[in-house]
Amino acid sequence: QMLAIAPNKETECRETIKKICDSFAVSPIARDILETASHINGGATGGIELAKGHATNKHATDDPYFLQPMEGIDGTGYRASWWTQFYCILWRSWLSVLKDPMLVKVRLLQTAMVASLIGSIYFGQVLDQDGVMNINGSLFLFLTNMTFQNVFAVINVFSAELPVFLREKRSRLYRVDTYFLGKTIAELPLFIAVPFVFTSITYPMIGLKAGVSHYLTTLFIVTLVANVSTSFGYLISCASSSISMALSVETA
Repeated sequence: QMLAIAPNKETECRETIKKICDSFAVSPIARDILETASHINGGATGGIELAKGHATNKHATDDPYFLQPMEGIDGTGYRASWWTQFYCILWRSWLSVLKDPMLVKVRLLQTAMVASLIGSIYFGQVLDQDGVMNINGSLFLFLTNMTFQNVFAVINVFSAELPVFLREKRSRLYRVDTYFLGKTIAELPLFIAVPFVFTSITYPMIGLKAGVSHYLTTLFIVTLVANVSTSFGYLISCASSSISMALSVETA
């Protein structure tokens, strides 16, 4: 993200990139890489001859320091297979989720507090005329809470990573579908846990129909609503060029 060139900030980003590259050039890691590259080039007949004979030299193509030739690897122009791209994106996205555990805790705590509040308002409903109307109101809050909470939770996901995605996509590191699926599946456990916490608190407090099957049916529907809302938030995030535009579209 630091090395990406953001739209409308090209000059600032290029200055930042230059500072990072200059700092890396004098670092111990850069010196180790230079020594390794010099050692590899020194073991061949020469740098130019090694580059020319790389495609036909089996020993050179097996060396991990050289990129493999495109022919016979992937006819679509990608050096990695679909599953390799998907695995790497999934693993990177999952690490991003784990790096911010406080955000997960805050979302779960927020869900528990809202569920407790709704459960307290509609606590212990009975099946009379007033109770049926109150239960309808509570079910409406089920839908609205799961909808808006999950839409706003992902509204900045793709907008914030757009410069990085465009740079890596132009470098043909991965496909669009592998990126989208990897990001979505990495965040899927959280979007299942939130409806579970919400339903598990409000369902018994409101006094909805008893029975494991009825509870599981409600949980399944609420989970579907939450994930559909998440997909809609992804749609707005992908269609917006910035976070501010995404928020404007969402609030409209």
